[in-house]
Amino acid sequence: MYIAQAFNTLHDWWRYIIGVFIIVVGVFIGQVPFTAAVMIKAFKDGKNPSELNQSVMMSYLEPNLNLFLMLLSFAVGLVALLLVTKYLHKQSFTQLTTSRKQIDWKRVLFIFFFWGIISSGLVLADYYMTPENYKLNFQLKPFIILCVIAIIFVPLQTSFEEYMFRGYLMQGIGVVVKNKWMPLIITSAVFGLLHIANPEVEKLGPMIMVYYIGTGLFLGIMTLMDEGMELSLGFHAANNLFTALLVTADWTAFQTHSILKDMSDPSETALSEIFVPVFIVFPIILFIFSRIYKWTGWKEKLFGKVEEPALLTSEINTIGHGTDI
Repeated sequence: MYIAQAFNTLHDWWRYIIGVFIIVVGVFIGQVPFTAAVMIKAFKDGKNPSELNQSVMMSYLEPNLNLFLMLLSFAVGLVALLLVTKYLHKQSFTQLTTSRKQIDWKRVLFIFFFWGIISSGLVLADYYMTPENYKLNFQLKPFIILCVIAIIFVPLQTSFEEYMFRGYLMQGIGVVVKNKWMPLIITSAVFGLLHIANPEVEKLGPMIMVYYIGTGLFLGIMTLMDEGMELSLGFHAANNLFTALLVTADWTAFQTHSILKDMSDPSETALSEIFVPVFIVFPIILFIFSRIYKWTGWKEKLFGKVEEPALLTSEINTIGHGTDI
């Protein structure tokens, strides 16, 4: 039902092409302040901005300013996406989010704290077991500023990615190809590949794409099985927010005034940090939530057909004339 309900909106394939174009333009507009700030600083430092590679640019500014300007583009992209769905597709925010009559915010909060506590606990456990791999990075004033920026903008960043991939594109591809497995695979692959410019890829090599694509697949499966995005929204927000506040490293996309700084050589633990989450942790989480929310019909929900519900001609015409649904 989550994908199929997009049939009740304006779902022509060309609308999704135009929609993606508008959203991408929105993201690029949101990147203008970051690019301008990097160029100004480079000129002040006597450097040629064109010589700065992607990983250098992502850590070139003061960490809090850098994080704010990086996340700003996602916030603008999210606004563009919501405008596209409202005016181009005549789709309500609820329909984009879930197949339920109302968004289940309890699901969002439950998995947010569930994964936030577990992921933070794993980092702290590693800190106490191998303290030589960490440096205390805490500074009160920068950390407070970080908290304000992260608490406001990280959920906007993760929500943009979820609404783009597990929402807009999942539904759009699904109503075009009329099955569920293809949008699941395509959105997971594109989600992963869009992280290819992250400094983690440069440091750990292309193998880390297993983690990014695997994470996209995990979030997509959770969305299809739960018939809504609430769980993926909460998980993604917790994953990025708690990480931004708790630990940073010189080779990560988020370089922040966090409490700890990881000083270890990531190449030594790359295999475990890539494969353990994807092939052990994520399946366990899916199993736990399948029990909590009583998921059934895995084959149908992940590989079944997306069937168009019968609409009266008058209803279609009403949608076409802009009635908000």
